[in-house]
Amino acid sequence: MQLIVIGTGYVGLVTGACFAEMGNTVTCVDIDIHKIENLRNGILPIYEPGLEPVVINNYKHGRLRFATSLDDPAALEGNVFFIAVGTPPGDDGSADLQYVVAAARDIGRCITGYSVVVDKSTVPVGTADKVRAAIREELKKRSLDIPFDVVSNPEFLKEGAAVEDFMKPDRVVIGTDSDKARAIMHDLYAPFMRNHERMFFMGVKEAEMTKYAANAMLATKISFMNEISNLCDRMGVDVESVRQGIGSDSRIGYSFIYPGAGYGGSCFPKDVKALVRMANEQGFDPLILNAVEARNEAQKYVLFSKIVKRFGTDLKDRVFGLWGLAFKPGTDDMREAPSIVLLEELLGAGARVKAYDPVAMPVAQRELPPEWFKSGQLELVQGQYDALKDVDALVLVTEWKPFRHPDFARVKQLMKNLVIFDGRNQYDPAQLRADGFEYTGIGRRS
Repeated sequence: MQLIVIGTGYVGLVTGACFAEMGNTVTCVDIDIHKIENLRNGILPIYEPGLEPVVINNYKHGRLRFATSLDDPAALEGNVFFIAVGTPPGDDGSADLQYVVAAARDIGRCITGYSVVVDKSTVPVGTADKVRAAIREELKKRSLDIPFDVVSNPEFLKEGAAVEDFMKPDRVVIGTDSDKARAIMHDLYAPFMRNHERMFFMGVKEAEMTKYAANAMLATKISFMNEISNLCDRMGVDVESVRQGIGSDSRIGYSFIYPGAGYGGSCFPKDVKALVRMANEQGFDPLILNAVEARNEAQKYVLFSKIVKRFGTDLKDRVFGLWGLAFKPGTDDMREAPSIVLLEELLGAGARVKAYDPVAMPVAQRELPPEWFKSGQLELVQGQYDALKDVDALVLVTEWKPFRHPDFARVKQLMKNLVIFDGRNQYDPAQLRADGFEYTGIGRRS
C-alpha cells in the first residue's frame, strides 16, 4: 500500500518507518527542510531505541521516502494520508489544531481520487469534523467533488518503546463510520495482527475520546500513588510495601503505581489539560482531572522540599549531583520534565548542579536557559560518576538503567557528603544506610 504521513516528529516518524518495515511504500512529509535533509542522511530528529536502523534500512531500500510538501517530486501519489503533526497546548490548555487543519487543507489541494485521511495526532473530540470541513473547502475551490473518509486512529506509543509498541500493539483503535475506510484500515494493520486480532472499531468521536481517556487514566494512577506516598511520608509508612500490597490486586495491577517526582513528557500533561478544557466547554467541572493535574504539579516540588528540609533554604555553598534530565528513561524528551522544576528551584536558591543524562544532554544544552550555564551554576558532565565529585548530595530524577545499581563504593569515594535523594525509589534504604549513606526517598520509611 502507498501511504503518506504528514509530520516527522515522534508519532509521524515512528508510524511511517514501521509501516515501511511491513512492506508498504511510505512518504513522510515535513515542511522543515533541514529535518528532511537530515533524515535523508540518516540523522534522526529524536532519540528512540531501535528507530534509527528501521529508518535507514527502509530509506535505503526505497520503501521510505522524505519530502518537504505533498507537491515534492519525492512524494507518492497515495490515497491514504496520516496526519501526525503536533497539537501543542494553547494558553487555555486546549489543543492547538492549526497544524492539523493546515495538513487537511494540503490534502484537499492535492487528492485526485477517493482517499482515506487518518487523524494520528492526539486531537479533541470533533476534530474529524474540522478536518472534513477543511478538505471540502479546498475541493470546492478546485470545483471538484472527490469522495474521502476521515478516520481517527490514535497512537498509544510509549516513548522509549515506540517501535516495539507499533510492531506488536496490544490494541489498535480505529474510529470510522465508513465500511470502505474500515476495510482499508483493516487491510493496512492486518500484518500486525498475525498472532491474534487486536483491532477495535468504533465511531470517530469515540476513538478521539479513547486516547484522552486512556492517558488521563494513566495520569490518574500516577497522581494517586504520589498522593499516597506523601501521606506515607507523614505517617511513617513505607510506600513500597503499600505499592506491592495494592498492586497484587488484579483489579489494580502494578503498572503506573510507582511514586516519584511527577510525570512529564509530551502526552500526559498536555492531554489532561486538553480534557479539562473539553469538559469546561461542556459546562462540566472535572473534579478528578483537576486534582490529577494539581497533584502532579505539586509533586514536581517534592524533591526540592526534601532537599531544603535537609540543607536549609540557602544553598549558595551547596553542590548537587543530578542523575537524569529526560522526563523518563529511554528518551531524550525533556518536555514538562520534573528535572526542569528541580533545577529552577536549586539554582534559584543559589546551589550549583552537576547534571548527567545518558541521551538528553544535547537537548538540555539546547533548551535550558543559557544563563544557567553562563553563570556556572549548571554544568553538564560527561559521565554519571563525574556528577558526584565533591557534591553534597546525589539526586536521582530519572531511573535510567545505569543508575539503578551503581557502584556505591565508588559513589562513596567521590561524594563530599553521603546524602542521596532518590526521586524514583530505586534503592534499598536499609542497605544504603548500612553502607553509611543518608537516604531519602518518596514515601519511604526513614
